[in-house]
Amino acid sequence: MDFTPLINGKAYEWADIRLILFGVPVAGITAINYSDKQEMENNYGAGSLPVSRGYGNVVCEASITLESNEVEAITAQAPNGRLQEIPEFNVVVSYLPAGGLPVTHTLKMCRFMENVRDVKQGDKKIEVAIPLIVGSIKWK
Repeated sequence: MDFTPLINGKAYEWADIRLILFGVPVAGITAINYSDKQEMENNYGAGSLPVSRGYGNVVCEASITLESNEVEAITAQAPNGRLQEIPEFNVVVSYLPAGGLPVTHTLKMCRFMENVRDVKQGDKKIEVAIPLIVGSIKWK
């Protein structure tokens, strides 16, 4: 079997990620998590095996973790100072490896679902994890 075990000699990694929020690259991002899943169910008829399959809604989930200074800058621009009142926006996540193929995912029609701080003694930086409600994810 002839195959190339390394693609450009490098895997995608955290350092390759560029996140665009409100049209601006965000330097203070420390984590992002996003997924979509679709409801699927086997349909049964004659016999004991499925005869067809039914498909339901696609559900998207996402969360973003930012350094507190990024959140405060966004909050300063938010209506009434509430992240939850910012109208729908897109989040663009690009993987840009040096010498590799770029990949871009777009989280569409997002809104912040909450605004919370969780700070403990000894923390060296304050990170804010914010769940997002997402309309859809464009995977390419």
